[in-house]
Amino acid sequence: MRKLVHTEIIPIRWGDMDAIGHVNNTLYFRYMEQARVGFYERMGLNEHGRALPPDCGPVVINSSCTFLRPLKYPGDVEVRFSIGEPGRSSLVTFYEMRPTQDPGQLYAEGQAKAC
Repeated sequence: MRKLVHTEIIPIRWGDMDAIGHVNNTLYFRYMEQARVGFYERMGLNEHGRALPPDCGPVVINSSCTFLRPLKYPGDVEVRFSIGEPGRSSLVTFYEMRPTQDPGQLYAEGQAKAC
């Protein structure tokens, strides 16, 4: 089961492009990270660990991304952030990435597991 809990709109920067003319694959992981951080901040779990014990916070132990279509500059990417069922000590998060100018098309999907 997945539950959509957050949507983040992120500008695609000119510097996100690679020599081929589309967003470099590594940036998709940054987009996922930004959506995850946006959700944590909205929940009161910011980079300073508020609402958590000192020096404690979710740590990503693996992540993956399936690239379906190339994102391109200029534009914005909408990242839909969903969570799965919590485990004993981990949580799997899911991501869908679509350019705001073509919201009906899925361009990439990913997931990350944190504990």
